[in-house]
Amino acid sequence: MTPSHAAPPVIAVVGPTGSGKSDLGVELALALNGEVINADALQFYRGMDIGTAKITVDERKGVPHHLLDIKDVTEEASVADFQAECRAVIADVHARGKRAIMVGGSGLYVRAALDVLEFPGTDPVLRKRLEDEWETFGLAPLRARLEKVDPISAGRLGDARRVIRALEVHGMTGRPFSSFMPQREYFQSALQIGLSVDREVLRERLALRVHRMVDAGLLQEVERLDAAGLRRGKTASRALGYAQFLRVLDAEASVPEAAEETIVATRQFARRQLTWFRADPRITWLDWQDPDLVSKAVALA
Repeated sequence: MTPSHAAPPVIAVVGPTGSGKSDLGVELALALNGEVINADALQFYRGMDIGTAKITVDERKGVPHHLLDIKDVTEEASVADFQAECRAVIADVHARGKRAIMVGGSGLYVRAALDVLEFPGTDPVLRKRLEDEWETFGLAPLRARLEKVDPISAGRLGDARRVIRALEVHGMTGRPFSSFMPQREYFQSALQIGLSVDREVLRERLALRVHRMVDAGLLQEVERLDAAGLRRGKTASRALGYAQFLRVLDAEASVPEAAEETIVATRQFARRQLTWFRADPRITWLDWQDPDLVSKAVALA
């Protein structure tokens, strides 16, 4: 696919979880004759509604939303697949004379859609061999091998899944995994609007949101999804709230304990999101609690 120079800029609303991105996306769409494209990896999943704070039909105010509820919880989310799907939706929205408004806090997914970014393929046989080595010998030998062929990735990647992926890519392509990292170059013209938050207020807001999720039936939602195969889903089963409340079903934690673990994990995730987005100088930041937020965002667009 080649970038379109005639299309209007893609608008991306980004920021930490709980900052009001979904609401702003809807208001921008209403003001600009736009349609919203979801860029939250966990909102791809059907049935993961309460725990992802998925925008409801009423809250969408009639604005079309794309790439919501497109996967079963047993399916794995793929950044490469999302890149192709999201760009196809953007092209379709623009072809119909509408504005494409992407909304989400999954940083790599946003970058994949907006930036020039190449994704290497996969080699299941090589991946299996590396996973077997990890299970037999541990992570240290794999990390040592990665340090020899790709010291940049070795310094960045901590968990086994990412180390194995880096070695898989090197084994397939002969190139270091770090050479595939995105550059800050837009695939087509774009405007990124970030929601700047008061961190202490956000901390309390996230705690309150988790408690509301519990009151709204998060445990029952996890129980239903568990019956539908949640544990088999590599992406969905690790989602905030869902992983913690699976432990309740296994009698390994109480509901209050799972709620507190979810609050801690969500706050940590929000900090990582802020670090990710703050590193991108192209983002224009607006105060999430500004009473003129919508009008200022519309003016930018």
